[in-house]
Amino acid sequence: MTRDSSFARRLLPGACASIALAALASFAATPALAADAVVLYTADGLENLYKDVLPAFEKKEGVKVNIVTAGSGEVVNRATVEKDSPKADVLVTLPPFIQQAAQSGLLQNYQSVNYKNVPAIAKAPDGAWATFVNNYFSFAINPEVTKTAPKTFADLLHPNYAGKVAYSNPATAGDGMAVIILTSALMGEDKAFDYLKSLEQSAKFHTKGTGYLDVLLSRNEIAFANGDLQMDLDDAANGGLSIKPLFLSHAAGEAPTTFQLPYAIGLIKGAPNHAEGKKLIDYLMSADVQAKVPDIYGIPARTDVPLAGKNGDTVKQAISGVKLIPVDWNQVMQKKAGWTDRWKNEVIGNSGKQTEVVKPKS
Repeated sequence: MTRDSSFARRLLPGACASIALAALASFAATPALAADAVVLYTADGLENLYKDVLPAFEKKEGVKVNIVTAGSGEVVNRATVEKDSPKADVLVTLPPFIQQAAQSGLLQNYQSVNYKNVPAIAKAPDGAWATFVNNYFSFAINPEVTKTAPKTFADLLHPNYAGKVAYSNPATAGDGMAVIILTSALMGEDKAFDYLKSLEQSAKFHTKGTGYLDVLLSRNEIAFANGDLQMDLDDAANGGLSIKPLFLSHAAGEAPTTFQLPYAIGLIKGAPNHAEGKKLIDYLMSADVQAKVPDIYGIPARTDVPLAGKNGDTVKQAISGVKLIPVDWNQVMQKKAGWTDRWKNEVIGNSGKQTEVVKPKS
């Protein structure tokens, strides 16, 4: 699931990690990465965590971390294109794209010693991947503009939202695919696509990734978007954006509903710097780094690291009263291609609507 990175506006000068922000369209133009670097392909949303923790890793190991940040689907697509000659060592992405990467043979099994405190349900039994940062799918508004927040999916069909809704492309963004996952779980697949077809009348466009939607919300260019709890809270607190995450109910009187949408980490098969890639995974899954995950409003993946502190309390409060539903990611993988085709054919159709809006190059 992808988020078009909002890192460029938040990166402080002098940050130690070498950062390459790239959309898939410009991947071919990305310069060759230094052989003395460990290369991380990552879904956007964790930029502030990387900025905080990677300098210590670089100093200890004497190696740079080059980061390519894009949407979940985009980073997996790039790794797929490069499968016969990998350029990256470590992959961080959202489900179902981490499962896609594993099934496509992009990942090498690696049982990090720091996976032992990750619950079995949150990691692949063969070590192909493990949850790195827990998170929840959410939606978002600009609270300074939208004074009365929508409560149900039906609320978004009101004329007040005409031309003011946007969500990320399910083909390229994990959070975009999450829109289909949640509506299908609540309504059934056919009714979910009927709903999305109706919602399209209110949609202004769709973005290639999700992070840029927070910027557009804050600029009042749209009134409602999809997102995820960690990214939206972090953008509001640390990115200076006017963003408020929320959760929707299937129907009036019902509890708002969502599901876990974690970042997962894996080692890329045939990577040029496997040894340092393994060290980077061990480091990011260490108790010290996991203890800093709440700083960016994420939830530690390790059960021995608590969701603590002021930001942890904010996350707990945000999810209070929200019904969590389980997701069978293997079933999602089976449905993913068909859902993507249905979205392109039935929802977008011949509308000519933009489906890959990205942040303009500065």
